[in-house]
Amino acid sequence: MTETDFLKDYDPNAFQRPSVAVDLVLLGLRDGRPTVLLLKRDQHPHAGRWALPGGFVGIDESLDAAAARVLREKAAIEGARLEQLYTFGAVDRDPRMRIISAAYLVLLTETAFDAAARAMPALLPAAIHVPWAGEAGGPVNVLSPDNEKLTLAFDHADILAMAMLRLRGKLDYSDVAFALLPELFTLRQLQDVHEAILGTALNKPAFRRRLLDKGWLAATGAFEAGTAYRPAELYRFQRP
Repeated sequence: MTETDFLKDYDPNAFQRPSVAVDLVLLGLRDGRPTVLLLKRDQHPHAGRWALPGGFVGIDESLDAAAARVLREKAAIEGARLEQLYTFGAVDRDPRMRIISAAYLVLLTETAFDAAARAMPALLPAAIHVPWAGEAGGPVNVLSPDNEKLTLAFDHADILAMAMLRLRGKLDYSDVAFALLPELFTLRQLQDVHEAILGTALNKPAFRRRLLDKGWLAATGAFEAGTAYRPAELYRFQRP
């Protein structure tokens, strides 16, 4: 039997097929805390709970294409960097049916984060509180702008916990911190990003020496404007 003959007679219903979805972690920084954009579900299951923006993957759609579509339709964001975070496939993660979700991480600058919140008023900026140190991992708490603890739909709290664990793990060897900053930034702003993700204060001289030694920073010779104190020099990210 040739492969053509095999495929002609193949029964695609011979095995059960789970549905596939994508969920987006739209993450930025607000008031020195990691913050995510959520949508309130208006349909069952979990109606009234807050959830990550997401949707089902079309039969003729790739995962990346589906994630870009959801990003465009539910957050009015075009062209942002989408990074697959993890695949969540617990059998009981959705009470409707067997659904596997590919979670994506989208890191947003303050300007892009605020623009999405303005463009889509239904999006709620919710702060992520990480109660564990380092890369220990574990549950996280999600807080409303009024500092009330939110109960998220499905396993979306687990997705956020994985996002924070992954961010902490990649912070020292990748460029993830710079995705949360404007093109030009001060060393203070860069340290603020690291401290917000790590959830701890860092030694200023040691932090700056370590980052400068990596060769990731290019001094611009320009300085921040509109400050009441001595303006700091602006840097940009450069690949070594």
